[in-house]
Amino acid sequence: MEEEAVIWKSDTDSMASVLIGRAMSTLLTCRPRKLDEAISRLGSPSKRGSIVSLEHSLWFLHSYIKEAAEKEERLDEILVPMIEHSLKCKESKHGNQAMVLLNWLFQDELLFQALARGLADIILRKEDRYIALGWCTLVRSLVEYEITMDQFSNNGIRKIYNAMLKILCSCISRLSFIVCNGSTVQDGFELPTRLSVAAADCILDLTKALTRKASVTDVSSRRSKSSNSDASNLPAALVPAAIGEMKVKPTSKSAEFSNKLEMELLLWDHIDKLIILVQRLLAWSRKSRPLHAKGLEQVLKWLQEIKEHYGCSQDEAGSKVPKAGVLLLSSCWKHYAMLLHLEDKKFSQQYKDLLDQYLSAIQFYTDSDSKQHTKNTDTGIATRKFFLNCLSLLLGRLDGKQIERTVTEYGMQISRALIPQLCCTDEDVIDGVVCIFKTVIFKMNYSSSGSSLAGTRQVDSVLPLLLPLLDERDGTAKAVVMLVAEYCSINPNGQCLDEVLERLASGNALQRRNAVDVISELIHISSNSVTALSHSMWQDISKHLLQCLGDEEEIINVQASNLLPKIDPLLVLPALVRLVYSSNERVQSSASDAMTALLKNHNQNYEVLCMLLDSLSNLSQSLGLPKTSGDIEEAGSKLDTEKVLGLIPEWSESVQDWNLLIGPLIDKMFAEPSNATLVRFLSYISEHLAEAADIVFHSILLHMKGQKELDESFFTKWESKTYAADDSMKLQHSLFDRLCPLLVIRLLPMRVFNDLNSSVIYGQLLDQVVVPGMFCCFYGLFLSFQFNVTSR
Repeated sequence: MEEEAVIWKSDTDSMASVLIGRAMSTLLTCRPRKLDEAISRLGSPSKRGSIVSLEHSLWFLHSYIKEAAEKEERLDEILVPMIEHSLKCKESKHGNQAMVLLNWLFQDELLFQALARGLADIILRKEDRYIALGWCTLVRSLVEYEITMDQFSNNGIRKIYNAMLKILCSCISRLSFIVCNGSTVQDGFELPTRLSVAAADCILDLTKALTRKASVTDVSSRRSKSSNSDASNLPAALVPAAIGEMKVKPTSKSAEFSNKLEMELLLWDHIDKLIILVQRLLAWSRKSRPLHAKGLEQVLKWLQEIKEHYGCSQDEAGSKVPKAGVLLLSSCWKHYAMLLHLEDKKFSQQYKDLLDQYLSAIQFYTDSDSKQHTKNTDTGIATRKFFLNCLSLLLGRLDGKQIERTVTEYGMQISRALIPQLCCTDEDVIDGVVCIFKTVIFKMNYSSSGSSLAGTRQVDSVLPLLLPLLDERDGTAKAVVMLVAEYCSINPNGQCLDEVLERLASGNALQRRNAVDVISELIHISSNSVTALSHSMWQDISKHLLQCLGDEEEIINVQASNLLPKIDPLLVLPALVRLVYSSNERVQSSASDAMTALLKNHNQNYEVLCMLLDSLSNLSQSLGLPKTSGDIEEAGSKLDTEKVLGLIPEWSESVQDWNLLIGPLIDKMFAEPSNATLVRFLSYISEHLAEAADIVFHSILLHMKGQKELDESFFTKWESKTYAADDSMKLQHSLFDRLCPLLVIRLLPMRVFNDLNSSVIYGQLLDQVVVPGMFCCFYGLFLSFQFNVTSR
């Protein structure tokens, strides 16, 4: 008998599962409007039989859920199809069937509690990613019921809204876990998965809903309308007449305030999860949304500050969290949560209205603080910082076309609202303004894809507003320096740079210092930018920085000396060599420092080293050098090359691979055997020549093997002094050409020749045949040449 009872119960459960499956399929596949109309027609049930109509399916669904709720059984067979349907019909205009059903079922307190707790239990219990994704979609629809259910009656969800939030917010920890473990790494940046995006947006919707003004009746005032009538055994709420008879007492202001405070306290309880969420959003935004990431940094900083400030204090009533902290979090998070969504269909329709609101707020509070002479008070700064953060988050979410349209329509309005903020004493405010200008205003108008003439003119009109702020040394000037440098880097005609260089020659020391700062920032931007400055712009920068080496302000000298090594050596190195011999000691010192740093920056580049030697050689060979202020010390006098070559030891310590330099230097020596400057230079690096002795000797051998013997006619002409001027030059060149290898060897330290077993220097015996080494070969050739000369 017991086995038969078990079998009978199993068959019954199986039949119920089949029936509820059919019912859910019928209800979820019909049009939402028809489903809503069917609910409104519900009265007494029809005869129990097969489920052939929407009314029958609704009746069976209600009965099934009520029975399961009374037995405290799980409702997965109801909720899972709703979750899956929500995900499948996410983009459909006719996919609100699950919402219509829940709105109807939530009118019964017993059913609501069972369904809401069952829904929360699913995300906590199931590990299925597809179910989790659909769960987030369904919950977001419930929280945003006023939007998703705008065409249907929504009394059920509205009445239990706060109670529903309390239950669903218990899942925030689980959603936070999904967010924290839902990243992939690409090119060193974290990117979210589809599930982590849905979980993050779900948290934002839940927490934003906690900031809503209470507009629903208290749960305790609601009564279950389950009817015990003998006729139908259906809840009275299903009967239209009964619905009309329902009377709800108006909620008092005190109860409404109490409900709102309860929701705000619940939000505060999740402040740690909000911090974690913003951290993940920040990591996901760094690659593609730099301005949005800047706003997120400020939101994260703000959350951490209010947690530290209010979380460790008590109010006068002894509450653990002062009402001020709770109210502050709620009022600000209402805006932040709206702007942090990763997927938001409404954003494209709302962003212009939001932009108007934030710009108006920034302008209003700026004017208000200015009139009250409180522009730098904590309250005024905090308010403006909040709206500035909102502006950064908003603009940072726009795509390329949206930004272009926004700048065209609101460019000047944004600029006028932001420029006064540069005078704020708060660094976060200034950084936010600079980031908005750089990311939105400047780059969008001078983008590679081109820009409208109107947009370009808008940006050009901003420059006259910024330049006067460079007359002082303060936080404002520091911010404007970055903005002007950014503008110079993208301005193709160089007009902005001309304005800066004009200030660099100003008699005002503060203007000159700020101008040098702009040039410094511009060089930094250019070094990290794909778009390079034009050659003429680099020439102008180089020319003015070289002039700054003689500036009266030492700090300008030092800064110019530090910037010149970052410029193309072709533009500055020859001039630096000349300035080392200036009669102005300040110029001499600054030029020497700049040249040493430049050589260190290019310590593996032979072309730069060759440029130095050629410049120094040309300068030493020049005659009648003019005397000008700050120019060569003594015109026409023999140049003391030691002033430049004396810097070589310091530079040589930075060279890591001498093999890249020794070979070309020896070849240059053979090509210019009479170059005394080159000989002196080699003497300064003799120790390093010794370290690469094999390369030196190899170059000497190759050079000697390529030399041609002098014929008798050459010596005859030289002996009879019948040679022409060209022959004299040839003789001198030949002498230097043959003496040059000896000179190079003479520069080598003696320790190089201590190895008597060196085959390169002294030769070796192979099969009893003497193979001459480099030294023997060279010595024989030299003696032969000397004998031929002296014998005549």
